[in-house]
Amino acid sequence: MTSKVLTGARVGTVAWRLQRRGQHLRTAATAAPSQKKEGDISDAFASMSGVEFGPLEPRYADLKSRLLAGNEEALYDSWHRLLASLREEIPLIAELGPKAIPTIDFKDIDDASPEFRAEHRKRGVAVIRNVLPEHEALDLKRELREYIKANPQTKAFPKETPQVYELYWSPAQIKARSHPNLIRAQRFLMEHWHCKDPNALISSSHPTIYADRLRMRLPGDARFALGPHVDGGSCERWEEEGYGLGHVYDKVWQGKWEEYDPWESSCRLPVISDMYQGIGSCSMFRMFQGWLSMSETGPYEGTLLVNPLLSRATAYFLLRPFFSPKKAATDPASETYDEAFLSPNNWQLEHTPSSWLQGATPGRGQELRSSLHPHLNLRMPTVENPGKSSMVHMPKVNPGDYVSWHCDTIHAVDGVHTGKSDSSVLYIPACPLTVSNAKFLARQREAFLNGWPCPDFGGGVGESQHIGRPGVEDVEKVNAGDGMQAFGLKPWDSEEPGLTTGQQEVMDRANKILGFYD
Repeated sequence: MTSKVLTGARVGTVAWRLQRRGQHLRTAATAAPSQKKEGDISDAFASMSGVEFGPLEPRYADLKSRLLAGNEEALYDSWHRLLASLREEIPLIAELGPKAIPTIDFKDIDDASPEFRAEHRKRGVAVIRNVLPEHEALDLKRELREYIKANPQTKAFPKETPQVYELYWSPAQIKARSHPNLIRAQRFLMEHWHCKDPNALISSSHPTIYADRLRMRLPGDARFALGPHVDGGSCERWEEEGYGLGHVYDKVWQGKWEEYDPWESSCRLPVISDMYQGIGSCSMFRMFQGWLSMSETGPYEGTLLVNPLLSRATAYFLLRPFFSPKKAATDPASETYDEAFLSPNNWQLEHTPSSWLQGATPGRGQELRSSLHPHLNLRMPTVENPGKSSMVHMPKVNPGDYVSWHCDTIHAVDGVHTGKSDSSVLYIPACPLTVSNAKFLARQREAFLNGWPCPDFGGGVGESQHIGRPGVEDVEKVNAGDGMQAFGLKPWDSEEPGLTTGQQEVMDRANKILGFYD
């Protein structure tokens, strides 16, 4: 592998070309080629689109048969061990509530305690306090409101009382994504992953941008009531041509769920998480999903809930489609189940695998429900009935705090926003530099220059005609170094000290994909 170094003149030429291209395309009004169909966040989930959960195509029964073949006894024993472990862990989580979420201040991330790191790996969730100063985060919200006011054609869900805006390139989003503190926080989080292959083409030390949307949820809202779900595909987790390409969940299929490692990154590199081109189905490898808070928001105030049982919960929703109860629940509508129903002895391997993948629908996110996944105790807590659930609220956050959760984490949002002020966040995940992420970054850069939506989301003209839409120069003003690199607007230096062979090669490949090498 031969490393290449770009001269200052070459870098300047590329940056100048992108700048001029952005200025030229600023007047474009046509939609991007090969975009996904237009839609909003409701189109990404079956439950918000009026689609009923049920058996899928017969080929999914054949798929389950292949995964099950030769592993029947091991899976049955594994299921029993998993249910016993959940029985112990869920009451502990329910008792802790928001205290189960590890928290660290931004100023301490270079010297994070072993206790924080251990809890973070176990839970898969974290809050990093004060990533941005509070006044900067509030300024971002003010700028967003000004941008939306100047562009009343902005699409949002729901139409009558907007809560989630189809915005990807507002000045506030550009500033937040490329902010040096945010990129430093992402780098810190991605360090919790590890790679068993030292030559794997990945660098978690070099974040890349994924242009997601934003939420400005108003008090009293009950429309944006998104129940427990997992992003990054649904059926793809079982399919050979999805997550099976990297053998991500092989230990689970082999009946060894305890050996499954959710933090190993090399197995995720070949994965195709969006086999069906669903609206909002993420094509990039996001190690973490996350959002930057622009509000003071606490439990029941329109905030995030998570299930902080990362490896156990993942193993459960993957194995659930292979098992069925011998005797049905007496009152499934109540979302509470008696011991007889939940008892391992009441559950058996399907004699003939069905085409059910509970909560999975092609082209939509993976959803979970108490009725479909009863052992996880997923009942959504409310002010009137907080109860004991494995879905726990984020602790109170302030403007400038960054919330992150592992890409396999079950999460949800409050059914009703009972607070007295807005609950506003910018969705900003943490994505490493990989070859496939670089390919997506090239497409996303084109969308940025044109003002089209991020390629993963509903198409149309997007913000191409929006007043005040930023360009390359605006990213450069915020962060001319790794901010520009993260956007795909500046090449990576594959000769920087301390890089592995894999990191060097992925940088060189990314630079070529993005047009920085002839």
